[in-house]
Amino acid sequence: MSAVTENTNVRRVRQLHEGDIIKSFDCGDAELNDFILCQSENYRKTLLAVSYVLEENNDVIAYFSLSNDNLSAEIFDSKTNFNRQMRKRFVNEKRRKHFPAMKIGRFAIETSQKSKGIGSALLGIIKTFLIKNPQSGCRFITVDAYNDAVGFYERNGFVMVNEFQADRRTQPMFFDLAQLQ
Repeated sequence: MSAVTENTNVRRVRQLHEGDIIKSFDCGDAELNDFILCQSENYRKTLLAVSYVLEENNDVIAYFSLSNDNLSAEIFDSKTNFNRQMRKRFVNEKRRKHFPAMKIGRFAIETSQKSKGIGSALLGIIKTFLIKNPQSGCRFITVDAYNDAVGFYERNGFVMVNEFQADRRTQPMFFDLAQLQ
């Protein structure tokens, strides 16, 4: 996708391919660690998700996975909320119930690299990649954000689908790629 340079350290984002093995990664979340260390290869083989890593001097310092999705009227808590969100984005003739999207399924930063702007830089790379290298129609990026990550995604332009629901572990959010054109 892209290279990021910081001081003398060379950083690059690359797609994981068959046989790529990540030997160590710790973001502080066992489920996210397990995905990149043990499950991402199966997701790739079964065509469910493609994973990318950010490497610094050949060490993985962050990763994310992408899969096709849609932003559906059904995930909004009411038809009114859906219409309010979409009315400002589409003229009436273009309003539908499903819109093409790319889902960020997993997104993690190595514990030692947190709070260095890496997450925001990666989101910027994803957004730019989807706009400049379209493989199909894709209007939105979706994510089911962990509750403690909602603020991070909001700072990066994502919008909550519904009001924050404290009884949920994750919150559905989206980013409108048309903002970048």
